[in-house]
Parts: sequence; structure tokens; C-alpha cells
Amino acid sequence: MAAGVVRHKGGSERFTPVTSLRGIGPGIVLAATGLGAGDLIAASVAGARFGYALLWAALLGAVLKFTLNEGLARWQLVTGTTLLEGWKRRLPRFVSWYFILYLLLWTFVVAGALMAACGLAVHALFPTVDVKIAGGVQSLLAAALVLFGRYRWLEQTMKIFILLMFVLVLYCAWQLFPGWDILLAGMLVPRIPDGSLWFLLGVVGGVGGSVTLLSYGYWIAERGWKQPGNLGMVRLDLLIAYAMTALFAVAVMVVSAGVRPEVMQGADMVLSVADHLGLVVGEVGRWFFLVGFWAAVFSSMLGVWQGVPYLFCDFVRKAEAGAPPVCNTHGMRDPLYRVYLAGMSLLPMVLLSFGKPVWLVVVYAVVGAMFMPLLAALLLYMNNRSGWMRDYTNSLWSNAALLLALGLFATLLVNKLTSVLT
Repeated sequence: MAAGVVRHKGGSERFTPVTSLRGIGPGIVLAATGLGAGDLIAASVAGARFGYALLWAALLGAVLKFTLNEGLARWQLVTGTTLLEGWKRRLPRFVSWYFILYLLLWTFVVAGALMAACGLAVHALFPTVDVKIAGGVQSLLAAALVLFGRYRWLEQTMKIFILLMFVLVLYCAWQLFPGWDILLAGMLVPRIPDGSLWFLLGVVGGVGGSVTLLSYGYWIAERGWKQPGNLGMVRLDLLIAYAMTALFAVAVMVVSAGVRPEVMQGADMVLSVADHLGLVVGEVGRWFFLVGFWAAVFSSMLGVWQGVPYLFCDFVRKAEAGAPPVCNTHGMRDPLYRVYLAGMSLLPMVLLSFGKPVWLVVVYAVVGAMFMPLLAALLLYMNNRSGWMRDYTNSLWSNAALLLALGLFATLLVNKLTSVLT
């Protein structure tokens, strides 16, 4: 059991970690989904501007996201309901209505961004291919793979993508290895260089995804982890997932450390990092990074396309007394699931041609910035209610980590609101 995460007064779990490594899977899907364009951009910009000084922020972000996801999974295993269903049944109505508004906005904006990122990745590898066409084709391909596949197939596919992106990006980082003294100092000695605060918070917030954290509950249900006795396995699964997430973010920051900061913006960011590798390592390094980038963004698309429709189904389904939660049914065969999957794979294509309108950017920025602090606050409230969680309430360490997450994400919220309103 992961020490210091939860206080379990009623008995103990027994599992052998080495043997249990064979059983991990939802965490692999989570890691592959969370390691998308947002992580790459935040880590790349931070690495280019501040070198190795902010490596520790990637580790902190992974720890905080682990705490949030462990709390989410613990709620589901103990109460037998998804966190979203808990919001609907136990909290004021505005919470769930805020979330569905955010989910619709998030789906439209993020799906469009993923299409653009996947299109850019293919265009960087094959310059004659149009970004818009490549993005649209990959969106339809991901939807088809989700529609005709099953969850177990998704797990196996994500393991291949994780292996591909890790081997390629870690190879690139190794070629630019700064030395253990510099690397460990950046990872273990917190420093905040002048002008780095918002970049630091961006790395912390960008590591490991946002809404996709909620999809983990449905993936563990698909895996058959539905009882409190599965908590030890879930923690091991999440520990491995966020260790990989942190390692990948650190590798990207190492690769980006030698790139000129002024070119680290927009679509040129990926090409700038790849060109830097081409100069230092050779053409092989450039191709390795670009293929690793494509694996990261396409696997993120695949995970989002598979996991997010669950959330829509869970909201729309009537929360009647005694009704089974969506995660205990064959959600992927639900017509609502398929309708939402079709919508998110088709409608955001308009963003590829026309870009994001200003009003959508503003609304998404304001509503989206509220989600992570709200999630931390609700886990502090819900998981400390002994009447709901019985012997599985938050420990002191879990509460401390959630409070830290709340403070950091609230600071990001204030910064986002300030930048939007001014």
C-alpha cells in the first residue's frame, strides 16, 4: 500500500507488487492519454526558457495529479459510484451543471487542438501532407478504432504507444544528457528563477491532464476493479502511471533546454525542438523526436476519444435510486456514448479551418481554469466525510497534498482570469 495516502482503519490489503505489475493497465491508458500536446508544450517552453531549473516542477505536478486521481478512484471503490454521480446525488445542482458546461467546451476546444497537433506531427514528418487533412483523417481513425475496439484492446494499444514514445524521446534526452549533478539538482532542489513563476505553474498544471483524470474511474471499472480491496492495485497502477508521466516531462525539458526561447511558440515549437536535435544529434535524432511527438499526441487523442464519452453518458443518465452507474454497464455500446464520440470526432474539425473564435477562447479560459481547484476542493470535502467514506477517509498527507494542489491551481485560476479580463 502506498504509505501516507489514506488512513485505512478496517483491515489491510494483501498483494505482491512484483506479481501485480502484470495486472496494471488503466494507468498506462491514463499516462498515454495525459501525455499530450499540453504537456509537451508546457515542458518544452519551460525547458527552453529556464534550462534544467524547473525539472522539479514536473515531479511536483505528477505527485499532485497522483493525489487527485487516487482520491477519485478511492471514492469510486468505496461508494460504488463514479465521482460525477456523487456530485449529482450529494452536492448542489450547480456543481454538475458547471461540469457539463465545462465538458462540452473542453471537448470542442481540446478535440480541435488534438486534431491540429496530430496533423502538425504528420506534417512535420511528411511536409507535403496538409495539416488539416492529416488531423481530420486521424480523428476519424481514432473514432473508428474506439468504436470497433474494446477496452482490453485499448490497453494493449496504449502500451505500444507508451513504449514507442518513451524509447524515442528518452533516447533523444540521453543524447543531450547534461550530467547527473545538473539533472539531480534540477529535479531535487526547488528553484524559481526570475520570471519563471507562471511557467512553473504551467508545468505543474500541464503534467498528467485535467478532465481525463475523471476517465480513470471508468477504465478501472472496465478492468474489473470495483471493490475497496482493489485499492492497493489501483495505487500501484497510478504510481507507475505518474512516474512515467514525470519521467517523460523531464525528458522533454532536457531535450528543449538548448532551444532558443524566442522560437518556442505556436506551431514552430515542435519543429524548433526537432531541428535542434538534428543539429546536435543528427537527422536520426530529429526523426526520433518527431515520431515520439506523434505517438504522444495520437495516443492522447485515442484516450480522449475513448474516455470522455463516458462522462457525458454518466451525466445524461438518470441518477435514480438503485440505478447501476454507467461504469458498471457496457458503456461503449450505449447510443449516447456513440453519439458523443461521433460529435467530438467531427464537429471540432471546423476549428482546423477557421480557428477558435475570441468568445470561445475567453469562455473556455475562464470556465476551464476553475476545474482543477474545484476538483481538489470537492475531494477534500467528499473524501473526508466518514459517513460516505467509512474507514477510507483522507489521511493527513493526502489532505496536505490536496490543499497544496488547491492553492497552486487557485493561483493559476487567478492568473488566467487576470490575463483574460485585462
